[in-house]
Amino acid sequence: MNYFDNHKIMPRYFAIAIVMSILGVATIGKAFYIMTAKKSYWMQVADRLKKDSISIKPVRGNILSCDGQLMASSIPEYKIYMDFDVGGIKRDSIWKSKVDSISIGLNRIFPEKSVADFKKDLCEGQKQHNKNWPIWPRRIDYDTYTEVKKLPLLNMPAYKGGFHCEPFNSRKRPFGTLAQRTVGDMYGEIDSARCGLELSYNQILRGYSGLSRRRKVMNKFLSIVDKPPMDGADIVTTIDVSMQDLTERALLDELKEINGKVGVAILMEVQTGDVKAIVNMTKCKDGEYREIKNNAVSDLMEPGSVFKTASIMVALDDGVVDTMYTVDTGGGVWPMHGRLMKDHNWRRGGYQVLTLPWTLKYSSNIGVSRIIDDHYGKNPEKFVEGIYRTGLASDLKTPFIGSTKPRIRFPKKNKRGEYTNWSKTALPWMSIGYETQIPPISTLTFYNAIANNGRMVRPRFVNKVVKGDEVIKEFPVEVIKPHICKEKTLHEIQRILEEVVSEGLGKRAGSKAFKVAGKTGTAQIAGKNGYKFGEVNYLLSFAGYFPAENPKYSCIVCIQKTGLPASGGTMSGAVFHVIAEGVMARNLKRNVSDARDSISILVPDVKNGNILAADYVLNDLGIKTNTNWGGSYEDGNPIWGKTAHNNNSVILQRQETKSNITPDVTGMGARDAVFILESRGLKVTLNGRGKVISQSYPLGKVIIKGSRCHLELK
Repeated sequence: MNYFDNHKIMPRYFAIAIVMSILGVATIGKAFYIMTAKKSYWMQVADRLKKDSISIKPVRGNILSCDGQLMASSIPEYKIYMDFDVGGIKRDSIWKSKVDSISIGLNRIFPEKSVADFKKDLCEGQKQHNKNWPIWPRRIDYDTYTEVKKLPLLNMPAYKGGFHCEPFNSRKRPFGTLAQRTVGDMYGEIDSARCGLELSYNQILRGYSGLSRRRKVMNKFLSIVDKPPMDGADIVTTIDVSMQDLTERALLDELKEINGKVGVAILMEVQTGDVKAIVNMTKCKDGEYREIKNNAVSDLMEPGSVFKTASIMVALDDGVVDTMYTVDTGGGVWPMHGRLMKDHNWRRGGYQVLTLPWTLKYSSNIGVSRIIDDHYGKNPEKFVEGIYRTGLASDLKTPFIGSTKPRIRFPKKNKRGEYTNWSKTALPWMSIGYETQIPPISTLTFYNAIANNGRMVRPRFVNKVVKGDEVIKEFPVEVIKPHICKEKTLHEIQRILEEVVSEGLGKRAGSKAFKVAGKTGTAQIAGKNGYKFGEVNYLLSFAGYFPAENPKYSCIVCIQKTGLPASGGTMSGAVFHVIAEGVMARNLKRNVSDARDSISILVPDVKNGNILAADYVLNDLGIKTNTNWGGSYEDGNPIWGKTAHNNNSVILQRQETKSNITPDVTGMGARDAVFILESRGLKVTLNGRGKVISQSYPLGKVIIKGSRCHLELK
């Protein structure tokens, strides 16, 4: 039986096919219509539903001094723009009516640019329908930003008026250029660390960026934070602002006086190695001194005579000499393996025969070099090993990009036993500070170890990392070498360094108030054309510590200058003297009882007036007052009255007058007298200073408001 009826099925098939074809054509037509005629409408819809991923910048941490003062901090700065493609017709109408007012307002805030130029520039942005047209090319601070935001149209929400900004974190140093190279700088445009602690601790200070998604719905942004930013932590440095300022001023004064080219000064706390001050000054082309580089940790230069201390320490420690050892320095000139060694006073006949301590006190080149050459000439390796034993060649690993470690050459031999990098003159000249390259921070660390009873600690620039009240990380004192020499050697060196200042060439660095120990240094340094040609440059140094009997601080001062006169003891020693006395005076504390004598007045002269305030101050000072005057803050403040002395106490007497009666203000200070009289309606004039001795408006008279009262003070 056949159930398929072709006459019935085919018409239905054709009907369905026609309907499907019509629907297909309609769909394609609708799509084409949306893509062409309705394109702008649907683009606006898509724009309203747009999603973005936005990076959220963290707040950079602060750099603090050892006592918590801000040395570098981030404050907001802004770049300001106009979006000329928002707001529609309403915004355009406001723009046309307010463009002149906006230009005038911008000119008032930024007078460098004229009203006409502002208007021309803004109209150009309007013409281009620019979405990010810069109103001002440079960053502005928050106060300026708020002033701009008050202008017409610019005070509207960004999606209506078009005014918007790009925020930045600007790095500011409240103390200006103080310790500038140590604290460091930032590349302002890209908010990136450039040098110093800013760069060394950049990751800690910078923090981590966050991430948010922004959904724009009906011209309003909704932000959804996927990952919150982690603000940077603060670092607490070892720098003491007052010591830094003192050190900088002392060095600058000397540089200006002697026309120095470069100056370095470092102040270190003996037991901890905390660097309390570090100054690096270079003379620029305009004659001003600025911190261009961190010479204290990066300059590799022959240290000169401050190295002699290490040479004598090695000889004493090895037992090849003792403090009674004598050496003949002749008339100040001595032949050394084909070269002439000279003392600084060779033109005056030299020092002749010297004991070992006096070779350091007079900084005799011949004396020190002869001692070392006579005992180590055939085995220079032993001497250099001794120098390494003192820790002078240690890599201090200071937290600064560009810092360098000392370069002290070690003798090397070939297979035939011949020295490949050593000459017979190398050892004598090395012993007096040539043939080596040592940055100032390494020399100071060595002298600091002498002051610290032979314990060498690593220089510390940062104490801890904090975030809010929480200490995230602490940097403990690091010991590089527990002993740089034998105890006997150390005591001998300490005594000699004291005598260098009290009896030798370092007298200028000393003080009458406390003992100073240290060593002078004056070295000729090679210029572009070597030692013998062109200008003669000198490195003048003084390295030492104070007070010598119980060392608290060590310090090194290095000055580079051209030509004579050049003296490490006189010039660098003078800076050391100012720093040492300034630091010790700052830390000087006296008991008030030390100032008392038979005629001392221990009870202050208390004026009449507000006896409630007087009672508060006197009690805080521990001075007795009578308790029967009946005053307290519950009665109100001020409470007027008179005062009197009674041996070691003060008598307070309450005095009340009606508010319309002239009170007695004699014996009061100007502030209290003026307050009480003017509060009752009188106009007061003053003459003199001190206490009121007379008043022109009669005592006890009914006050006529607006009347004048003249007060005489003495």
